[in-house]
Amino acid sequence: MNKAQLIESLAIKAGVSKKETEYVLKAFEELVIENLKEGKEITLTGFGTFSAKKRSARNGVNPQKPSEMITIPEVIVPKFKAGKTLKDSLKK
Repeated sequence: MNKAQLIESLAIKAGVSKKETEYVLKAFEELVIENLKEGKEITLTGFGTFSAKKRSARNGVNPQKPSEMITIPEVIVPKFKAGKTLKDSLKK
Protein backbone atom coordinates (compact mmCIF):
# COMPACT_ATOMS: atom_id res chain seq x y z
CA MET A 1 0.00 0.00 0.00
CA ASN A 2 1.44 3.37 -0.97
CA LYS A 3 0.70 6.76 0.58
CA ALA A 4 -2.16 7.62 -1.81
CA GLN A 5 -3.86 4.29 -1.13
CA LEU A 6 -3.39 4.77 2.62
CA ILE A 7 -4.98 8.23 2.47
CA GLU A 8 -7.92 6.89 0.47
CA SER A 9 -8.47 3.96 2.85
CA LEU A 10 -8.22 6.18 5.93
CA ALA A 11 -10.65 8.70 4.45
CA ILE A 12 -13.22 5.99 3.79
CA LYS A 13 -12.77 4.34 7.20
CA ALA A 14 -12.96 7.66 9.11
CA GLY A 15 -15.73 9.13 6.95
CA VAL A 16 -13.81 12.32 6.12
CA SER A 17 -12.50 13.82 2.91
CA LYS A 18 -9.24 12.72 1.32
CA LYS A 19 -7.90 16.29 1.67
CA GLU A 20 -8.54 16.33 5.44
CA THR A 21 -6.96 12.89 5.78
CA GLU A 22 -3.91 14.06 3.81
CA TYR A 23 -3.49 17.06 6.16
CA VAL A 24 -3.75 14.84 9.25
CA LEU A 25 -1.25 12.31 7.88
CA LYS A 26 1.19 15.09 6.95
CA ALA A 27 0.84 16.63 10.43
CA PHE A 28 1.47 13.20 12.00
CA GLU A 29 4.62 12.71 9.91
CA GLU A 30 5.91 16.18 10.87
CA LEU A 31 5.24 15.61 14.58
CA VAL A 32 7.03 12.26 14.56
CA ILE A 33 10.06 13.77 12.79
CA GLU A 34 10.20 16.80 15.10
CA ASN A 35 9.99 14.67 18.25
CA LEU A 36 12.60 12.17 17.04
CA LYS A 37 14.98 15.04 16.22
CA GLU A 38 14.56 16.23 19.83
CA GLY A 39 15.39 12.74 21.10
CA LYS A 40 11.85 12.01 22.28
CA GLU A 41 9.86 8.82 21.76
CA ILE A 42 6.31 8.57 20.43
CA THR A 43 4.29 5.70 21.91
CA LEU A 44 0.96 4.62 20.48
CA THR A 45 -0.19 2.14 23.12
CA GLY A 46 -0.80 -1.27 21.59
CA PHE A 47 0.48 -0.21 18.16
CA GLY A 48 4.14 0.60 18.79
CA THR A 49 6.87 3.08 19.65
CA PHE A 50 8.86 5.34 17.36
CA SER A 51 12.34 6.29 18.63
CA ALA A 52 15.73 7.49 17.42
CA LYS A 53 18.88 5.54 18.27
CA LYS A 54 22.52 6.39 17.77
CA ARG A 55 24.48 3.88 15.67
CA SER A 56 28.16 4.08 16.58
CA ALA A 57 30.93 4.66 14.08
CA ARG A 58 32.47 1.47 12.74
CA ASN A 59 34.90 0.14 10.17
CA GLY A 60 33.65 -1.28 6.91
CA VAL A 61 34.81 -2.41 3.50
CA ASN A 62 34.62 -0.28 0.36
CA PRO A 63 32.33 -2.30 -1.96
CA GLN A 64 34.15 -1.01 -5.06
CA LYS A 65 37.57 -1.94 -3.67
CA PRO A 66 37.16 -4.82 -1.19
CA SER A 67 40.75 -4.55 -0.02
CA GLU A 68 40.20 -0.94 1.12
CA MET A 69 38.86 -0.31 4.64
CA ILE A 70 36.64 2.71 5.27
CA THR A 71 35.23 4.34 8.40
CA ILE A 72 31.46 4.52 8.56
CA PRO A 73 30.53 7.57 10.66
CA GLU A 74 28.18 7.65 13.64
CA VAL A 75 24.58 8.26 12.65
CA ILE A 76 21.16 8.58 14.28
CA VAL A 77 18.60 6.17 12.82
CA PRO A 78 14.83 5.84 13.32
CA LYS A 79 13.51 2.73 15.07
CA PHE A 80 10.03 1.27 15.42
CA LYS A 81 9.14 -1.30 18.06
CA ALA A 82 5.79 -3.01 17.50
CA GLY A 83 3.33 -3.05 20.39
CA LYS A 84 1.57 -6.07 21.85
CA THR A 85 -1.76 -5.52 20.08
CA LEU A 86 -0.04 -5.22 16.68
CA LYS A 87 2.11 -8.30 17.30
CA ASP A 88 -0.83 -10.37 18.52
CA SER A 89 -3.03 -9.39 15.56
CA LEU A 90 -0.38 -10.63 13.13
CA LYS A 91 -0.03 -13.99 14.91
CA LYS A 92 -3.64 -15.01 14.26
